[in-house]
Amino acid sequence: MKNASESIQVNKYISSSGFCSRRDADKYIEEARVTINNEIALPTSRVNAGDVVAVDGEKIKISRKQSLYIAFNKPKGIASTTDPSDRSNIIYYINHPKRIFPIGRLDKDSEGLILLTNDGDIVNKILRAGNEHEKEYIVTVDKAITTEFVKRMAGGLPVLGTKTLPCTVRQMGNRTFKIILTQGLNRQIRRMCEYLDYKVVSLKRIRIMNIHLKDLPVGKWRVLTPAEMHELQGMLVHSVKTEEASVIKKPKKNKNTDYLY
Repeated sequence: MKNASESIQVNKYISSSGFCSRRDADKYIEEARVTINNEIALPTSRVNAGDVVAVDGEKIKISRKQSLYIAFNKPKGIASTTDPSDRSNIIYYINHPKRIFPIGRLDKDSEGLILLTNDGDIVNKILRAGNEHEKEYIVTVDKAITTEFVKRMAGGLPVLGTKTLPCTVRQMGNRTFKIILTQGLNRQIRRMCEYLDYKVVSLKRIRIMNIHLKDLPVGKWRVLTPAEMHELQGMLVHSVKTEEASVIKKPKKNKNTDYLY
C-alpha cells in the first residue's frame, strides 16, 4: 500500500500546478473530467509520485513556478470565468502568457477590481466567508436613497435563503452609496437592493482586503507590489482554506450598527 503521507489530494495537486483554483478543480472532479492514470478521479482520490493526472485529456504537471498576483480593472461585459466556450471571459481578455485564473467572481454587468493568480492555494483563503476579508464597492441605484434604506442594508437582509451579515454602508450621494462586505453571495448587493425595491444602475468594486483599485484604468492590469503582497500575506496568516472557513460566525450584537449617512 502506498503511504498517504507521500501522496496529495487530487484537487490540491491540480491547483498547485497553476492549472486552476481548487474550487474549479473540485468542479472538474465532480463533472468526471479529471483522470488519474486514465481512470476517473473521485473527490477523495490522491495522487502519488509517478501518477499521470489529466483534465479533459490535458496532462497536469507540477513544476517550480514563480507565483503571480495581478490586479485587474474589469470592464462591464467581461465574464470572470475560465470557461473556454465563453469568448467574453476574463482570461481571453487579459491574454497573459502565463496560465492564471480569477480569485472569485465579479458579475459580468459589474466593473472594478478583481485579482488573478496562478497560486491555487491562496484562493480559498481569500474567498471563504468565515475568514471575514473585506471587499468594498461603490453602488448607484435607480432612485433616491433614504436613511431607512441605508439602515436596513447595513443590518442584513434575506437573500438566497439566508440573512446577509451586518456590513458597513455609507451614503455618498442622492443615489450612490459605498458598501463593505465580508461575504460574497451570488449577486448579493443586487439582491439586497431588489429586496428593498431598488435597482442597481452601476456597481464597481474598489477594494479587496488591502488591495485598492485606485487609478488603474478600465481594462488594464498590474502586478501586485512587494509591499502589497507582504501586507496581504500577513492578513492571510490565520485564514483557513478548508470548508471550516465557510462556516460564518454569528455576529456579536452591537448597538453601533455600521451605517453612515
